[in-house]
Order: sequence, then structure tokens, then C-alpha cells
Amino acid sequence: MSQAIPTAQFSKLEQGKVACFFNETLITDFSADMLSPSYWQQKEAVTGSAQGRGTTWFVAYSDNNSIQHDWVLRHYYRGGLMGKINKDSYWFSGLESTRAACEFALLRHMQTLQLPAPEPIAYRVVQHGLSYKADLLSSRIQQAQDLVAILSVKALVDDVWRRIGATIKRFHHHGIYHHDLNSHNILLDDKEQVFLIDFDRGELRTNPVNTSWKQANMARLQRSFLKELNKLEKFYFTEQNWQTLMKGYNRSN
Repeated sequence: MSQAIPTAQFSKLEQGKVACFFNETLITDFSADMLSPSYWQQKEAVTGSAQGRGTTWFVAYSDNNSIQHDWVLRHYYRGGLMGKINKDSYWFSGLESTRAACEFALLRHMQTLQLPAPEPIAYRVVQHGLSYKADLLSSRIQQAQDLVAILSVKALVDDVWRRIGATIKRFHHHGIYHHDLNSHNILLDDKEQVFLIDFDRGELRTNPVNTSWKQANMARLQRSFLKELNKLEKFYFTEQNWQTLMKGYNRSN
């Protein structure tokens, strides 16, 4: 994972119906094409991919100092029934309210808090009449796998489960709402450090009175573990694991 740069400068680029926002400290040769898979394919800089609602691309960028940065390129797709009708178009009501701009801003905020989440690199919004499509570049967590991939192979020790709970509590403590907190969006790197990813539709919630969203987040996560347990032939998750995770969550400030 590339490190957050405290003095990072961000710039906006507009070309007709295309609007981009990017970290000019990291990208000195930015172009809107960098938010397209074909750009990286032509440069033979695609290092991998993953399938979800659509294809997520892993790409490598070399800066002016020949330092390689590993990034994730993601297109915004709708889920559920709506996704079957309209897979990737959203109502445009201003650039700052687009899915990409909101996630980018939240990721920037989390970087200032030094939370274990991806660093935002760039986003692109393309208007089509009254709608838009969007893409996001963010840093890749190095040598990491999601919990579903890991638990399909082996069990985790209690200390790791406690640290997963404690990490989620750190985000909640700072008012970070993860709209889709599930076992696919929690990563462990090769040192078993915990990271959260995919903050699409996430929000900053600082109202000290309304905290029910935190319990809803945890309930959603528990359901995702049970879903994988019922779906996969091998999945190393037990009720005791969940209780240990919650002990880590409840003991953290």
C-alpha cells in the first residue's frame, strides 16, 4: 500500500462532459484515460483482476523517480434488481454528490485519521445527459487477501479475530459508516494487519445520539459470515470466532 502523503496536492481536470479529480503529487502526467482499463492494457501495466459486480483491475504505475505504485481501478456498478436493469448509470445532481466524489472524499478523510484503508488516487465522472458513469483509482493493499479467501483455506487464531473487531471499532469511533461491511471487504496482509476496503456509499456520521448504524454494520457483517458458511464447502468460521471478534470490538475505544 502506498503511504499517505501529508502534503499531497489535488487537482481537478474538466474536458467537456468528463470531470476528474486526482492526486497530482503522485501523478504528474495525469490524463482521464488513466481511469480506463484499456489505458493500462495498452501499456501492459495490468497486474491482475478480480470479479465482483464487474471486473476490478490491478495496475502498476511508475512515477518520475521510477518508483512503482500498485493501484486498483474500479468502475461503479449498481447491485441488486436495479443493477439488472441499469448496470452503471446514476442520476447526476452535481459532481460533488456523485458516488466517486463521495468515496474519494471519505478516503481522503480516513487518510488524515491514519485509518487502515486505501489511499485515494483519482476519480472520473462522465456525464451522459442527466446521468453519469464513474470510475475510481485507489491504492492496492499489498500482499493481502479478503477474509473469505483466507477462511476458505484455514482458521484464524483468536488474536486475529480480536484485532478485526478492534479495527472496525476504530472506524466506528471516528464516525465512518461502511455501507457494505462484509467478509469480502475486510483484508489481512501477510503480517495479518487488518484493512477495510470498498467505501462506496460510505458516510461520515458524527451524531453522538444516533449510533444504531454501528450495530446494523456489525449485524450485516455477521450475516455475511453466515452466508459464506452456508454457501462454501469449507469455511472456517464459528460462533466462537464471532464472539471473539465482538470482544475485540467492545474492548476498544
